[in-house]
Amino acid sequence: MPSPPEGRPSEARSRLLNTAIRLFYAEGIHAVGIDRIVAEAQVTRATLYRHFPGKEDLVLAYLNEVDRAMRGQAEEAVAAGLPADNIRALSESIAQSIKSPGFRGCAFLNAAAEYPDPESPVHKAVLAHRQWFLETVTELLAKIQETGAEPAARHFVMMRDGAMAAGCLFDPVLICETFLRGVERLLQVYAATDYNGPAGV
Repeated sequence: MPSPPEGRPSEARSRLLNTAIRLFYAEGIHAVGIDRIVAEAQVTRATLYRHFPGKEDLVLAYLNEVDRAMRGQAEEAVAAGLPADNIRALSESIAQSIKSPGFRGCAFLNAAAEYPDPESPVHKAVLAHRQWFLETVTELLAKIQETGAEPAARHFVMMRDGAMAAGCLFDPVLICETFLRGVERLLQVYAATDYNGPAGV
């Protein structure tokens, strides 16, 4: 995709993308049409198509922004401290997201539900993000001990997914307390044994 020119079109692109981020996350991707985004961003259709040739391009830009924000959140959470404390800090940042106003679950899991075709560029973007997250958690756990880092990371991601799904359906405070207790137990078992997966907890 070409870079937007300087000046007003760039501002219009930002309005379009910010509008799409807000509406896609709050209401669902398929539920929000191009006309709605154009109207709320206060741009013309021609302006939208100059920056995003189709809706799928806008959806991919939305997921890219969410991915970028989550990577920054993860980097900030693990910037300092002992390895186990880094996992705790990452978990706390996830819990804070769940308890934030307007929380509607994981943007990537939501997108995957709307784009189930594994050949879809949107579905592939979801998988790429999740692979990054799994690898990030695996690397953090490997700093505690290398044996069993990947199975433990998969367990962590599974608990995170459950907390993200339940956090918009039930009391987010209770969900986060349960998630953080689970993470603490995972760390205890992982550090003390040769971890082989959820059955060991």
